[in-house]
Amino acid sequence: MRTDSVYLFTRNGLGDGPSALQQTLAKKFLALTLESGQLPRRIRVYPEGVRLACAESNVLEELRALEAQGVELVLCKTCLDTFSLAGEVKVGIIGGMGDILETLQQAPKVVSL
Repeated sequence: MRTDSVYLFTRNGLGDGPSALQQTLAKKFLALTLESGQLPRRIRVYPEGVRLACAESNVLEELRALEAQGVELVLCKTCLDTFSLAGEVKVGIIGGMGDILETLQQAPKVVSL
């Protein structure tokens, strides 16, 4: 079941801890989200968060599974260009800040991670 929620990833992981911990938490969070069956309608990703959808990310499997179940995943083009990662995207679609802003303005619930 998909909810009307939007998940907003702004980091390359979850929380403010060491990088390895952030990555572990993101993987666990996304895996548990999939298991719960309570999927967000959309995921939006910007600044460092775009790294989650790029080559060598440890959450690609979970993001692909969410996308396969109809979760819309949009990555910030400006962020990808800034980090020279546009060619490394493995899941989701590239959009702009306008796409992200519109989603946030229309969403009944935004979960910032």
